[in-house]
Amino acid sequence: MDSFDQTYQEWQHKLKEQIKKRPERKEVFKTSSHIEIERLYVPDKFDSAYKDKIGLPGEFPYTRGIQPTMYRGKLWTMRQYAGFGSARETNKRFRYLLEQGQTGLSVAFDLPTQIGYDSDDPMSLGEVGKVGVAIDTLEDMELLFDQISLGDVSTSMTINAPASVLLAMYIAVAEKQGVDSSQIKGTIQNDILKEYIARGTYIYPPEPSMRLITDIFEYCTDHAPSFNTISISGYHIREAGSTAVQELAFTLANAIAYVQAAVDKGLDVDAFAPRLAFFFNGHNDFFEEIAKFRAARRMWASIMKDRFQAKKSKSLMLRFHTQVAGSTLTAQQPENNVVRVSLQAMAAVLGGTQSLHTNSKDEALSLPTEESARIALRTQQIIAYESGVTNTIDPLGGSYYIETLTDKLEEEAQRYLYRIEEMGGAVRAVQEQYMQREIRQAAYEAQKKLEGEEDIVVGVNRFTSTDEQAVPVMKLDEALVSEQVGRLEACRKSRNQEAVEACLADIKQAALNGSNLMFPIIAAVKEYASIGEICHTLRDVFGEFGN
Repeated sequence: MDSFDQTYQEWQHKLKEQIKKRPERKEVFKTSSHIEIERLYVPDKFDSAYKDKIGLPGEFPYTRGIQPTMYRGKLWTMRQYAGFGSARETNKRFRYLLEQGQTGLSVAFDLPTQIGYDSDDPMSLGEVGKVGVAIDTLEDMELLFDQISLGDVSTSMTINAPASVLLAMYIAVAEKQGVDSSQIKGTIQNDILKEYIARGTYIYPPEPSMRLITDIFEYCTDHAPSFNTISISGYHIREAGSTAVQELAFTLANAIAYVQAAVDKGLDVDAFAPRLAFFFNGHNDFFEEIAKFRAARRMWASIMKDRFQAKKSKSLMLRFHTQVAGSTLTAQQPENNVVRVSLQAMAAVLGGTQSLHTNSKDEALSLPTEESARIALRTQQIIAYESGVTNTIDPLGGSYYIETLTDKLEEEAQRYLYRIEEMGGAVRAVQEQYMQREIRQAAYEAQKKLEGEEDIVVGVNRFTSTDEQAVPVMKLDEALVSEQVGRLEACRKSRNQEAVEACLADIKQAALNGSNLMFPIIAAVKEYASIGEICHTLRDVFGEFGN
């Protein structure tokens, strides 16, 4: 028996023991013709290339998935991104989606919240509640999760520059519900490097931003061990116009920078690495997307093992959320977007995602209506329960095309990683605008192909229609803005102002002396200090990027 045959038998033996403890969703999986489906399909004979590059699910290099049973054991988390207007309105949408079968929450914050301004700040004018929910104080956070137990739900929050403030509010709400911070589950995006590269909602310069991130790593390791401390995001890099290779390479380059910063701070890599998560885009090129996810897992496992000498298996596993590509949705013939989303979501599932958001058909026109949000969720449910793709692990593993694409994506992404390493790492590459230039060039080339009809977008540059029907779109009630500002003013009047000022002084002192900022920020939000007051305190010490 060769070594891989022995590895395979050992894997099967371990799996039997595991399934005794945590059974799969069914005892037997069958096709519609009653043909029994095996858990995993492998070649009759293994060679060294198979062992090194593909392997077994739940085993290094994790190309076939990070769990040994994948979706036969548990489906991905269906986590629809939602948020608009006030916390009260968004809370209604959250509870509606949970009633419809959604299994996790994902919070969209408005732009003032994302860059640390209160709703009554002049900088917030015209943006309050427009692209997400407005959160000014702990009171808003309490309303956002009213009647939703934070001990039972997993929550993802798309927040970056002020991530420490929103995490502090989440912890404070959990405590008020009687849920200890050690029990909360979810993710904060907390990925500032991609903000400088692709998205733009940064506040502070890179160095203090990296410090805030490692402070969160350190705090959560001890106090919120089940909470994912960062979601390193290729999604926005792709939305800005990158290729799949660039998305893969720049995401991993940023991830390396975060891990190195934490190690340099003195943290044990195996203490924080298991709570690192990733966020990728599910784009149109079906097979390339599947290969991208498989290559990402393999590359990250090697980076953590070889570069950072991580020992725990969970430190090597790349766990990721996928959102399908908003930039591919079209205002023309928006019903076509349902088909696009279905294909992109299927690619994410075949690539082994742990969590998925499916966009709504009307998102090229407005925030999604309740009906379009339900159809988007139903798309995931149909893939999960009707398509049969969840019945065997990594069903495309071993395909000549998929494995070749996986290898090629890895090779091309690795070239970028070598280049960024030569430049001194991701932070330096960001400061020198290297990634930004590469993405702009890729976006320019893609637009030329679209305008020259080398690439076809149905309903846009071919198969157009002149008799399109008007689509109902969601419109925000402008009264929500004055309601939000009024609640903030009332909160300021009712709180202990002396205690708030003392907490803000503690934050300033911690920013100056280098101690962990999470502790004074949590104390401040509990006294109902606003996000604007906390972020302005840090602006006074750290400055603003670009100013």
